[in-house]
Amino acid sequence: MELSFSHTNEEVDKLIDRLITATGGVTHPHLVRELVISSLKIGQETTYLPDLKLINRTLREMRYTTRVFSPYRDRKKVTVFGSARTRPEEPIYQTCIRFSRLLAEHNWMIITGGGPGIMQAGNEGAGSENSFAVNIKLPFEQSANPVMQNTPRLVTYKYFFNRKVAFVKESDAVAVFPGGFGTLDEAMEVFTLVQTGKTSPKPLVLVDDGDGFWEQFFEFVKEQLLAKGLISGEDFSIFTITKSETEAAAVIEGFYKNYHSIRFHDDLIVVRLTKELQPEQLDLLEQEFPELILPGGRIVSCEPLLVEDDEPELALLPRINFPFNHFHYGLLIAFINRINTF
Repeated sequence: MELSFSHTNEEVDKLIDRLITATGGVTHPHLVRELVISSLKIGQETTYLPDLKLINRTLREMRYTTRVFSPYRDRKKVTVFGSARTRPEEPIYQTCIRFSRLLAEHNWMIITGGGPGIMQAGNEGAGSENSFAVNIKLPFEQSANPVMQNTPRLVTYKYFFNRKVAFVKESDAVAVFPGGFGTLDEAMEVFTLVQTGKTSPKPLVLVDDGDGFWEQFFEFVKEQLLAKGLISGEDFSIFTITKSETEAAAVIEGFYKNYHSIRFHDDLIVVRLTKELQPEQLDLLEQEFPELILPGGRIVSCEPLLVEDDEPELALLPRINFPFNHFHYGLLIAFINRINTF
C-alpha cells in the first residue's frame, strides 16, 4: 500500500487515529499523524539499514533536545562557541567566565558544547543551574566538563548536524571566542543562517583576545570577501567584534531593548516590539531603510495577524509590518538595531 499524507489511507488512517487516542496527551495530533506516516513511508522506501539507523537516531536526539529545553522557553539563551583547548590560566578563558556571569546575572542562560576550554568557562561563569551542555561523542578531546556532568541540562549527540540545530534553534544570541576548525565551522554556520534568513535575527558577537584573533579575521573578510564582491557591505551588520566582556554582554542585551521577535508570512514581515513606535519614527525607518521594503510598501503599526494565533502569549505586544524583499537580511539586523535606539 502506498501511503499518502492526505486522509486516503483507509484502515491505516483509522489505526493511526486509534493509536494517538490510546496514547493520550498528544498535542497537535495532525502533525504527529504526519510523523507516524513519515516513519511508515521510510520503512517502505528504505532498505539500507544505515540510513534507517541515521534517521532513527536523528529523531531520537531531536526529541530529547526538545524535552530538555522546553521548560526554559521563557528565558533567553546565548550560545557560546570557542576552543576546547583553551586553558584556565589564559586571559580569554577568564574573559569568558566574566561574560557568562554577567549575562546569568541578568537572567540569561548559557548554551555550550559541554566540553573543556571555552565551553567549560561559559558553564563555569553562568553556573550549572543557568547552563546547558550540548555535547558530542568524539574519540578524543570531548567529554562533559565537570560543571555539567551531573545536570539534567546535558544532551549528548552522535551527529554534529543535530547538535548544530540545537545551538542555533535554542539561542537568542551567539558569542564566539577564538577557536579552531570546529569553532570556525560553528561561527560560519551562524553567519550563513543569519545572512540567508534561515534563522531568526540574533546578535552575533565575536569576542577577541589580546592577539587580535577576530581583528585579523575581519581584515581577511574585508580584503578578500568584500573586495572581491563575495559578500556585501551590509553583511558587516551581522556581527560585532569586541575585546570587552562588558561590551559583548551589552550588545546582546541591547538587541532586545525594543525588538522582541519576528514573524514572516509570505512577503510580509511582522516585527514584534516591547514598546510602540510613533508615526514619525516609522517615517524615519522608511527613509533610512528603503532597500528592505518592496516597491509601493509602507511600514505600518498593526494588530497580530491570523497566522500568529499559535503564539497567543505575544498577542498584546505592539508590532509593525511591511512587505519585505527577502534579500537584505544583513540590513535587517541594522534595521533592528535602529529600532532599539527609539
